[in-house]
Amino acid sequence: MTLSSNQAGPVNVAVGKFPATSPSNLSIGEADTIAQGVVDRFNKALAKGGFDTVAALFYGDGYWRDHLCLSWDLKTLKGHTEITTFLESHKARLEVDIDRSSAFRQPTACTLDGLGNSHGIQFFTNITLDFGKGRGIVRLAEENGQWKILTFFTSLVELKGHEEPLHGRRSKRVEHGGQPDRKNWRERREEDAEFSEKEPAVLIIGAGQGGLTAAARLKMLNVDTLIIDQNDRIGDNWRQRYRQLVLHDPVWYDHMPYVSFPPHWPVFTPKDKLAEWFEAYAKILELNVWTRTTLKTPTWDGKKWTVVLERRNPDDTVSMRTVHPRHIVQATGHSGEKYVPPLAGLDTFKGDRICHSSDFRGALHANKGKKAIVVGSCNSGHDIAQDFFEKGYDVTMVQRSTTCVISSEAITDIGLAGLYDENGPPTEDADLWFWGLPVELLKVQQIGVTALQNEHDKATLEGLDRAGFKVDKGPNDAGLLLKYFQRGGGYYIDVGASQLIVDGKIKIKQGVEIDQVLPHGLRFADGSELEADEIILATGYQNMRTQTRRLFGAETADAVGDVWGFDANGEMRGIWRPSGHPGLWFMGGNLAISRYYSKILGLQIKAAEVGLSS
Repeated sequence: MTLSSNQAGPVNVAVGKFPATSPSNLSIGEADTIAQGVVDRFNKALAKGGFDTVAALFYGDGYWRDHLCLSWDLKTLKGHTEITTFLESHKARLEVDIDRSSAFRQPTACTLDGLGNSHGIQFFTNITLDFGKGRGIVRLAEENGQWKILTFFTSLVELKGHEEPLHGRRSKRVEHGGQPDRKNWRERREEDAEFSEKEPAVLIIGAGQGGLTAAARLKMLNVDTLIIDQNDRIGDNWRQRYRQLVLHDPVWYDHMPYVSFPPHWPVFTPKDKLAEWFEAYAKILELNVWTRTTLKTPTWDGKKWTVVLERRNPDDTVSMRTVHPRHIVQATGHSGEKYVPPLAGLDTFKGDRICHSSDFRGALHANKGKKAIVVGSCNSGHDIAQDFFEKGYDVTMVQRSTTCVISSEAITDIGLAGLYDENGPPTEDADLWFWGLPVELLKVQQIGVTALQNEHDKATLEGLDRAGFKVDKGPNDAGLLLKYFQRGGGYYIDVGASQLIVDGKIKIKQGVEIDQVLPHGLRFADGSELEADEIILATGYQNMRTQTRRLFGAETADAVGDVWGFDANGEMRGIWRPSGHPGLWFMGGNLAISRYYSKILGLQIKAAEVGLSS
C-alpha cells in the first residue's frame, strides 16, 4: 500500500551513528555494577532538578526517546542541549530502577547495533512517576573512558488508580444471593453492548486490528467504547480480500494484546483465519462492536462530538442512534481512500474487468488464453499477478518505479531473528527493545540488516534485474522497514512471485507511463500497447485524511496534520498521538504496530478522561 503524493512529504530521517567499540569481557556482575552507578547518578541529579547534570550523563549525541512519561506526546530528544531544555520546560520527575527479573532484562554486555560493530551494556528499567508507572530500556557506551547513556527509552504503561484489572486485580464478576432481580452475565453483556443505559465515551470507526486493539486497551482502562464497522461481520476487512492472501509477517511478530495466538498457529496466517480470529477476539474480550453501521453528520462543540449512527438491522430495516462521544478514533487503516490514477479512457474498457486492487477477490476465470495486466509492483500487485498466473492467465506487471524486495525467509531468519521468533523473549520485551531504539539508530541498524538480507537474496535480486524488474534498498539503503514507515509502501515481501518474474512467467513492463486505457488493453507513453481481459490497478492509497474528509468534512480534515511518515523528531506524524483536532485520533498499522501503539493511544485517552491531560 503506497500513499499517494498529495500529502506533504515525510522527513527522510538522518542516518545515526553507533559508537565503534570493541567487544568487552565484562561479566554480568561488572555490567550490573556499571549500570547501577549510572542509574544512581541519574536519579540523584533528576531529584535535585539538575537537568544539565542529567544531560551530561548522556553520550555526546545520545538520545532520550519518550512515550508519555515526560509529556502527553511522543518525543525523541538528541544531544545535551535538547535534553536539558526539554527537561527544564516540563519539570520532569521520575525515578528509574533496574529490572533484573530475567536474563534478557538484566544488565548485560552486548552488541548495541545487533550486528557486532558496536558494543556496550543494555538493561531494562522500571519507571516510577507521580501519575503512574513506565518501563524502559537503556543502552550504555563508553566515551573517553566513561560509561555514558547512548539511548534512554521511557514508555508509560499504567496510570495510578487506573491500573488494568489483570492477574491479582482481576474482577470476581459475580453477585451472590439476596437479589432476586439481579442480571446474569449474558444479560449484562447484552445491555453493555447495546449501550442501552449509557453512551460511549469513545467511538472507534473500524473493526480491523487497529480498532480492535485500541478498544481492548480502553476496555482494560474502564473507558466505555463502541466500535462501528460498515461490514456485515467483524473480520470482513480481511475476509473480503483476494483469495490467496496470507499475512507476510510471521506469527511471533503478530500477536495481539491480552490474547496471543496459540502455540499451534501457523507461521503465516491466512486472511480468512485471521478474520475468524478477529471475531473470536472481540467476543473473548467483550468488545462492543456494531457491524453494518455507518457514521452520519458528526459535529464537534468543543467538548464532545454529536454523531448519528445509521445501523442496518438483521431484517434490513434501518435504525438511527445519536451519541455524544468525547473521543473518536479513526481506525480505518493507516492509508486513506484508494488511489485510482486519472487514466484517459478508463470508462471505455470493454474487457471482463478493470478495478482497484482493493476490489479484487481473485481471477474471474480458471482457464488458459486470458490476459491480465497488473498496474503496480508492491505486495498486492505481486500477490494478484501470482494469482492470475496460477489461474492460467498471460499476466504482465506494470512497474512504474523501483520496489524494495526482500524474501520472507530473510525477514524471519535475519530481520526478526532473536527478537520475534520461536525462542525469542516475551513479546512485550521484544516490543520495548524495538521501539526503544531511536529512529536514527534504527535506520543505521537496518542498513546493516538489509545488506545481510540482500546477500541472502542475491540470486533472486540478480534474476529480477535480468528480467527488467528494478529494485531498490529503501531510503538510505535501510530496507523495507524504513520504507514502510516513511512511505507506507513501495516494497514486496517475496512469497513466490519473484521467481515467477525471474522465470518470465510474470512479464514486466517497466518505467513507462500509461498513456491511455483502450477498449481491450493499455497504450503506453512509448507507443507500445498491451492487450488485457482484466486490468487491476494496484496503485495504492491516499493519505488517511482523505477518509477524514469523507467522514467528517473539509473543516475537520483541514485541521488535522499529515498522517504517517516521520516528522523532524523521528516520530510518526499524526497517528497514535494528538492529531491536530481535539477529540479526534488516528489508529492504524500492522498487527505488531497496533499491539504497541494501542496502549499508547489508550493511555492518552484515559489521561484526558480523568483530567491528567487536556
